[in-house]
Amino acid sequence: HQDDMIVTPFAQLLASLKNVRKNFVDLTHIPPERAKRTNQLSIAQAAVSNVNKTMITTASDDSSLSQAIATLEELDWCLEQLETMQTHKSVSDLASLKFKRMLNKELSHFAENNKSGAQISDYLYSTYTDKKEPDVDLSRGLQLDELTVVTTTKTLDTSMSSTTLMGQITGIQPATFTIMSPIPELGVDTHHVDELRLVLNHINDWGLDTFRIEDLSGQRPLTVITYRIFQERSLLRTYGIEPHTLISYLLTLEDHYQSVPYHNKAHGADVCQSMHVLLNASALDGVFTELEIMSAIFASAVHDVDHPGVTNQFLINTKSDLALMYNDESVLENHHLAVAFKLLQADERNIFSHLTAKQIKTLRKMVIDMVLATDMSKHMQLLADLKTMVESKKVTGNNIIMLESYDDRIQVLQNMIHCADLSNPTKPLDIYIKWTDRIMEEFWRQGDKERDLGLEVSPMCDKRVASVEKHQVGFIEFIVHPLWETWADLVYPDASAILETLEQNRDWYQARLSPPSSSSTGTNLSNSSPPLSASTIKTTAILSSNNEDALQSVSSQSSLLNTVSVDTVISTSVNTVSTGDQLIPTSAPVLSSTSSSISRTASSTTASSGSAGEFQMTVTPATS
Repeated sequence: HQDDMIVTPFAQLLASLKNVRKNFVDLTHIPPERAKRTNQLSIAQAAVSNVNKTMITTASDDSSLSQAIATLEELDWCLEQLETMQTHKSVSDLASLKFKRMLNKELSHFAENNKSGAQISDYLYSTYTDKKEPDVDLSRGLQLDELTVVTTTKTLDTSMSSTTLMGQITGIQPATFTIMSPIPELGVDTHHVDELRLVLNHINDWGLDTFRIEDLSGQRPLTVITYRIFQERSLLRTYGIEPHTLISYLLTLEDHYQSVPYHNKAHGADVCQSMHVLLNASALDGVFTELEIMSAIFASAVHDVDHPGVTNQFLINTKSDLALMYNDESVLENHHLAVAFKLLQADERNIFSHLTAKQIKTLRKMVIDMVLATDMSKHMQLLADLKTMVESKKVTGNNIIMLESYDDRIQVLQNMIHCADLSNPTKPLDIYIKWTDRIMEEFWRQGDKERDLGLEVSPMCDKRVASVEKHQVGFIEFIVHPLWETWADLVYPDASAILETLEQNRDWYQARLSPPSSSSTGTNLSNSSPPLSASTIKTTAILSSNNEDALQSVSSQSSLLNTVSVDTVISTSVNTVSTGDQLIPTSAPVLSSTSSSISRTASSTTASSGSAGEFQMTVTPATS
C-alpha cells in the first residue's frame, strides 16, 4: 500500500520539518534517549533558557552534543506549535489568544485595589476582546459571568428600536439643505473664513483642533475637513468627482451623525483627519493606490454615522431592531456602513459615479473591511495581526514588509483606522481632555438608561463609582500604548512624537490619581493645566515564553525567569515600554510592557539591526 500523497501546504510543511528532524538526529548521532520528542515542561524550560542565553544541558555533554540537543529542542518546539495550530487557527490567532491571556492576567492585578479598578478592568476586557472567540482560562482572574450584562425583555424607545420594517435602513433622513452655487472656498458658508483657512492650513499635522474647526465652520467639521482632504489629495480630479456632488454627500452624511456627546460628527471628522495624517507616513510613501487611499478616507469619515451613543452590547441586551437585523454581530458597524452606502444611492450624492464597476466593487469591499475593524471587540485580533506581521519581518532580518496581497494591505489599513479611532490619548492634552469628558458623559448617559430599564449598569457607565483618571491610565497602559507601539515599529520613525505625547498624557492622568485611602470620582478636567514636560520613566520589562501554560509550571524555578529593571525614554527599546513615574512591581507587570516582548526568546524579539528605536522598517509597494 503506497502512502497517500500530501498535497496541502500546511501538512507538507509539517512533513518536511519532521523529515528535517529525523535527518538532523541521524547526522548528529544524538543518543536515542536524548532524541525523543520533548514534553511541554522541557519545551518551556528550553524556551526560557534561551532568553537567558543559557542552555539546559548536563555536565557530561560536550560542546557539539549540547548544541545539537539545544537545536533539537528548538525544532521540537516549532513542531509543537504547528501541530497544535492545525487548520482552524491562523498564525495571528496564536498571538491573539496569548494577548488575551496576558490582558486578563494584568487586569486581575489592576482590579485588586478597589471597586473602580474592578469596574475599569471589566470594561477593558469586555470591550476590547471578542466574546465570540475562544475564551482564555479566567479561573485566576475575571470571570466571563461577571462580565456579561443581564438582559431583560424591556426595550429602549430610541431611533435604534423603531417600528420600521426589518429590511429597511433606519435613520435615513431627507436632505436639509440646498446645493450652493458657487461652492464656498472652504466648502461651507461661514463668517470666519480667514480664521478657518489658517486652521485648515494644518490639515497635514497631527493634533489638529477639530473643536476649533467645529466652532469656525458653523458646526460643519466633517464636511470642511473631508472636503479639504479630498482637495489636498487631488481625489476630485483623479476620479472625476463634481465638487457639488461631494459637498452634497458630506453635508447629508454630517446631518446623519447624531447629537450625542462623543460619537458625533466631530469624532468622525477627527478620525478622518487622523487617518489622512497616518497615510502620509514616509514608510508608507507610494505603497497604497489612489483608490485605496480614497477608500480609507471615505471609511474614516463614515465610520460612526448615525451612532446612537450606546454600545453594541446595550443594543443586544435591549433586543433592538438593529441587533436583530445584524444577528448581534458588529451591530453598529454594520449599521454605519448601511447608512453610508444608502446615502450614495441618490444621484446628486453619488460621488463614485465615474468609477468603473471593478473600482466600485473594490472600494466597497475595502470600506466594509475597514469600518468593521472599528468594532472595539476586534482589538486583540487586530493587534495580534499587526504584531505578527512586524515581528515576523524582524526575525527574517530583511527589514522589509511586502504588501502585495489584498489581505496584507487591508490588514495595515484596518490597523490604521483602528489607531485613528483610538488616537484621542495621543493628541495634545487640552484636546485629549475634551474627548475624555465627552466619552465619559456618553458612558454615564448609557448607565442612566440602563438603570431606568432595570438593567445592570455596564462597566464604566456608573458615574457614582467611575474614576476618570484611573480609567484613562488603564486605557493607555493596556489598550492604546501596545497598539501604538506596534504601529510605531511599522512606520518608524514617523510615530515617535505620537508615542511621546501619549506617554506625557498618561503621566498627567497618573499624577492626578487620588491616594489609595481616598475615593476618586469622575470630574470634569477641562480647566486643568497640562504637564510641563515628559519624565524619564522607570519600568520593569518581563520577558515571557510563548508557551504561557508550560512556563507557569516551572515558574518556581526563579533561575528560568529573566526580569529586568531598566531606565528608558519613550519608544527606544523593543523590549521595554514606559509605564509612568512609578516602578511597576514584577508581581504585577503591565500589558504594555509584556506585549513588547511577546516572543519566546530575546533573540527572536529583537531584530539584528538593533532595538525598536534603531530598527527602521521599509514597506515595499505592490508590483502590480
